Amino acid sequence: MELEGKLLGNRYEIIEKIGNGGMAMVYKAKCHVLNRFVAVKILRDEFTTDQEFIKRFEVEAQAAASITHPNIVSVYDVGKEDNLYYIVMELVQGKTLKEIIVEEGGPLPWKWSLNITIQIASALEVAHKNNIVHRDIKPHNIIITEDGVAKVTDFGIAKAVSNSTITAFGTTIGSVHYFSPEHARGGYTDSKSDLYSLGVVMYEMLTGRVPFDADTPVSIALKHMQEEPQPPKELNDKIPSAVNDIILKAMRKDTNLRYQNATSMLKDLRMALKDPEGDFVDNQDYEDDMPTQKISIKDIEEEAKNNNNKKSKKKPNKFVNFIKKHKKLSIIIGLILLFTLSLGGTILYSKITNPNEVLLPNLVGINEEEAKQMVEDLGLVFEVGSREYNSEYAEGFIISQDPTYADNYNIKEGSTVKVVVSQGIEEVTVPDVVGKSQEEAIKLIEEAKLKYEIVEEESKKIEAGYVVSQETDSGTTAYAGDTLIIHVSTGVKKVSVASVIGKTEDEAKSSLTALGLKVDISYDEDSSKENGTVLKQSIDAGKEVEDGTSITITVNKLTETKSATLTVNVKSLLGGEVHYEEEPSSSENETNTTTNKKVKDVEVKIVVGEDTVYKESIDPTTTNLVHTISGKGTVTVKVYIDDVLKSTKDINLNSTNSLTIE
Repeated sequence: MELEGKLLGNRYEIIEKIGNGGMAMVYKAKCHVLNRFVAVKILRDEFTTDQEFIKRFEVEAQAAASITHPNIVSVYDVGKEDNLYYIVMELVQGKTLKEIIVEEGGPLPWKWSLNITIQIASALEVAHKNNIVHRDIKPHNIIITEDGVAKVTDFGIAKAVSNSTITAFGTTIGSVHYFSPEHARGGYTDSKSDLYSLGVVMYEMLTGRVPFDADTPVSIALKHMQEEPQPPKELNDKIPSAVNDIILKAMRKDTNLRYQNATSMLKDLRMALKDPEGDFVDNQDYEDDMPTQKISIKDIEEEAKNNNNKKSKKKPNKFVNFIKKHKKLSIIIGLILLFTLSLGGTILYSKITNPNEVLLPNLVGINEEEAKQMVEDLGLVFEVGSREYNSEYAEGFIISQDPTYADNYNIKEGSTVKVVVSQGIEEVTVPDVVGKSQEEAIKLIEEAKLKYEIVEEESKKIEAGYVVSQETDSGTTAYAGDTLIIHVSTGVKKVSVASVIGKTEDEAKSSLTALGLKVDISYDEDSSKENGTVLKQSIDAGKEVEDGTSITITVNKLTETKSATLTVNVKSLLGGEVHYEEEPSSSENETNTTTNKKVKDVEVKIVVGEDTVYKESIDPTTTNLVHTISGKGTVTVKVYIDDVLKSTKDINLNSTNSLTIE
């Protein structure tokens, strides 16, 4: 499908295709509302046929749009037009980290890699604190700008893919090389899963290869679950030991042994820059230590019972006989037994009244079925308090819980955990607000559970304060919380005309254009005024006119005096006609006189405009009478011979500097 030139949402003009991924095609586009370039991701057809995915996609994209961080590609908008679903994002100039790794063809410098990792971890830290897990951290989703800034993209989108589109695993989005073990087995993923993937990205940057590879996605996934990675330092001995330890800790298969949050990983990453060979990374298995653990009363009672049974089997007859023989001792033993029974009752009562405690799980963001299983496996009671529409969590996922989750918070067995389950985004119908007053339109929009954005627009037809148009058609389906952009008339704008007489042409034009007027320019000549200044304006100063009205200013344009060389071919103008005159001559030795013939001169007069600039008698055989003439603009040149007009010609002194008359 050719999309270049298409206008999405009556706002985003597609310019050119700039990328092609497993989930979407990426285009450069121009936002005509904010006058900026953006990146538009358009989902592939195989995703748009799954309505459950579309709902999740919109929820996750809108959640990602709420994050602001210098290392996260900003999400500006999410929309749908016809069968096209798209995300509008910040346009970042640079290369993906995957492209850089491929271009280098080997390990990247460890300090550079560490700085990039710190930026990614910083982005994850902010996202995780906002309850947003990426779930698809890989070099393909990290853009490195020309200034060396890392930008993480596609936040939250992978959650929609993994929850709704089974075919995405390992084939569509190509992420299996970076999956955490729990992600690979289809289990519960959280922020620690992102940190595992970040460890894989570090591994690839510093070794030039991924830790696990195989012929099929399933085989790769099994390696993530079952095999330990080869220490990266064995593949690249330039990797400092602290950096090697950070990678291996991030990639621990047991989530309890991994970094528990991005903050703790950031701490070690920054320390590694200062002390690259330091031994500060806590990466122990704790196998030889006995960690603090809970011992139930039931376990104690069972152990005691077993011990008593063992003792009772040893010579019971002698013990009984001994008691019978020693009555005082039997009383003491009876008291001991009584105390033991009393203690047992106390323990039993304590067990009933003070049940065991378990660690409260975090259920927010987990689907209802999985949350119920987690709660009941811990001996707790799962209860759905309510179901509510929610724009942050997809349908069937937990919005909140009571008691509220906190780190290391214990709760007694048998306690009830009450949750609020999302019903997804509420579908609403877009109201018709065109022609209604701004106040009435806002009321209708809010009643439809939508947000609004007002764009002011001048109109000669619609009264000020009334809606000219709306960018989403009425009657169409939207989601609660979506924004409806309405254009509200400001009426016909009136402006007061400024006085520009005496100003230069540029000053006058700038002043009038700033008022919203259209400026036409004419020229006139007034030698009493300075050249280039405005002589008059077609609309008087102070008069109010509509915005966009045309005004004509007359600018003084003095014609410059210029010169040209005039060449006159007198002989040609006479047509070769020559007149002679006789001159008598005498000789002292001769008695008779003789007559001589002489060529008669002609009078040549040159007139420029009304002025005679040349008048002389010359030889009629002259072919190159040269004279300099001057004037302004176009002048008329007339040549007279013996007062007879022989030639009339016009010459534009602004465009030529010579004229020949023949």
